[in-house]
Amino acid sequence: MALSGIQIYKMLPQTNCKDCGFPTCLAFSMKLAAKQVELSLCPHVSDESKEKLSESAAPPIRLVTLSANGHEVKAGNETVLFRHEKTFFYKPGLFIRVRDDEAVETIREKLALADAYEVVYVGIELALDGFAVESVSGDPAVFAQAVEAARSVSQRPLLLIADDPKVIAAGLEATNGKGTLIYGANNNNWEEMTELAKAKGASLAVTAGSLEGLAELTEKIKGQGVEDLVIDPGARDFSTSLAYATQLRRLALKKNLRSLGYPIIVFPGDAGDPAEESMLAAQAIAKYAGFIVLDHFAPEKVYPLLVLRENIYTDPQKPIQVQPGLYELNNPTADDPLLVTTNFSITYFSVANEVEGSGLPAWLLVSDAEGMSVLTAWAAGKFDAERIAKDVKRFEVTGKVNHKRMVIPGHVAVISGELEEELPDWEIRVGPREAVDLPAFMKQVLK
Repeated sequence: MALSGIQIYKMLPQTNCKDCGFPTCLAFSMKLAAKQVELSLCPHVSDESKEKLSESAAPPIRLVTLSANGHEVKAGNETVLFRHEKTFFYKPGLFIRVRDDEAVETIREKLALADAYEVVYVGIELALDGFAVESVSGDPAVFAQAVEAARSVSQRPLLLIADDPKVIAAGLEATNGKGTLIYGANNNNWEEMTELAKAKGASLAVTAGSLEGLAELTEKIKGQGVEDLVIDPGARDFSTSLAYATQLRRLALKKNLRSLGYPIIVFPGDAGDPAEESMLAAQAIAKYAGFIVLDHFAPEKVYPLLVLRENIYTDPQKPIQVQPGLYELNNPTADDPLLVTTNFSITYFSVANEVEGSGLPAWLLVSDAEGMSVLTAWAAGKFDAERIAKDVKRFEVTGKVNHKRMVIPGHVAVISGELEEELPDWEIRVGPREAVDLPAFMKQVLK
């Protein structure tokens, strides 16, 4: 039975030593109760308390971290079925797969392009998380060459795929092994794969013919001392993949079934068709995958997956926001227009992109609306005349512009009168409702 934060706190040393990384034992106990950290972070807990707390405090889905040369991708440690219940914490890792029957130069070229791909979305840098190398040849030397080729062009985490432990061992020798995910352990090779994972400090993916088989195999492997496991339920079609992913999540969260409480790995690339691959990947992002392996890389295919992932794994209680302040668009002079909006990222970038794209210079006053959009902030009392007037003074707008004219969003035209009272010397103009209409408004009305 799950323990409350207070119950856990009573079993901790209560010294507030901060060795766990939290300011107080109470703060740490609350994180333990929420299953967001592990008990092992506390070096001073007694053996008696450890025995009582270890099972209760362990996250229902184990956190598995892949890392290499400063790059890191984490999966697991989730505590809810639906993001609106709380939030999702760790975005699934997106990997691009190559095979060792491809020429070494082809592998380098393909992965170099994917490794260099980065895009900025509402101020957030998006990129792929790592690469997978699969053995098709069955030759350890050939596989090692392919792994070396991948590592020569990218320092991101690697996933090594082969059934033969000797092939995997050769691949691990080509990299340092630690922080790598090896795939995969099955009923025939699990003992050798477990020894490799343990020796190299690698995480281990497990596959079996059924969920029951997975549960039995993970228990065996865990008993041998390897706990950083990833599971492949084996489904490759839409309906079965969705059913298995949902069932695994429910078993881990609702039934506290530890033997299946691990991140899920999926292979949309096995579909063959790039369009179907993208759809399977999108489903996997939305429904509980921890690691997603793709075969096809193209910016137009990867970008929507990265954006979808970002949107789903954004905390719904903490909107993406930009820093409030006075922004310059297209190098404005003191005589150019002053626009006002909120600090919700999508709102800010919608306005900024439209104005910058038009080439028209302007000042943009971004008011602190606690990350809410214009209408939402106005309805919540977070974007009103008083706040805007305070931000005019706080960001010293009058020291940057020669005039006293301000354009407010059309959706909040109702506050124009109140704003004139707060700023009696200013001329308040009501702009368009949509950002896309701003350039025309600026040319026709503000000329």
